[in-house]
Amino acid sequence: MASLKELKGRINSVKSTQKITKAKQMVAAAKLRRAQAAAEAARPYADRLASVMASIASKVGKSDSAPKLLAGNGSDQRHLLVVVNTDKGLCGGLNANIVKEAKKQARQLIADGKSVEFYLVGKKGRAPIKRDYANSIAKHFDTSDVRTPGFEEADAVANELIEMFEDGKFDVAHLVYPTFQSALVQDPTTVQLIPVPAPEEAASSDAVVEYEPGEEEILEELLPRYVKTQLFGALLEREASEQGASMTAMDNATRNAGDLINKLTIQYNRSRQAAITTELIEIIAGAEAL
Repeated sequence: MASLKELKGRINSVKSTQKITKAKQMVAAAKLRRAQAAAEAARPYADRLASVMASIASKVGKSDSAPKLLAGNGSDQRHLLVVVNTDKGLCGGLNANIVKEAKKQARQLIADGKSVEFYLVGKKGRAPIKRDYANSIAKHFDTSDVRTPGFEEADAVANELIEMFEDGKFDVAHLVYPTFQSALVQDPTTVQLIPVPAPEEAASSDAVVEYEPGEEEILEELLPRYVKTQLFGALLEREASEQGASMTAMDNATRNAGDLINKLTIQYNRSRQAAITTELIEIIAGAEAL
């Protein structure tokens, strides 16, 4: 049985840990409001951009004149998984779920006879993916040197991916990232990024729209922006998901620390009472012996 001094030390240690987790919970809650607002504000823009692109792309289709980012290179053998993880830990099972989704997609593609490589954004997903796919890591992109990743980082990743695609280093790229639903729910999501998926049938309209310049020229400018917007949205969703998961995890840690403090306090009081009782018995026994 632990001594009273050891129990007192453990109680103080857990109390210190509880103060830290409580502080991190409050910080995450404050950051969550801003991150959630940013992620939700970006969604209408992405939806509208996709709608405009669908309207123009439906007139072009996948003809010989269609841009390569839309038509592809005619092959789907080599796949690249762009996995967006966080740079910091202490956010529950968020990163584990993203890595699980990425590995699931990789296994499915390999089972279909495709080759798979990874483009890793963020630090926390690197080690678990390297354990299983050490020779399949194409590149890393570090976002830990910026306070909050934004459009500049999305632009850099998109430019690098488009350059890799044009150089023939992969045929299809998929984006794996968390979608923020609430502080309790962050769903791992996989979408095709490059080539840009064939748009759904554009809404029918009696209006005749003429584009100047032509549809192909507009798509040449629009498609790279669409890729950047998708990556920017993924980074915003990641930030909101990270803060939500961190707030929930720190709240659970604070509650668990409180439960442990109560158990240790009860154990300390029982041990202290037992020690006092033993001393009283020894005193009484000594007095009777005299």
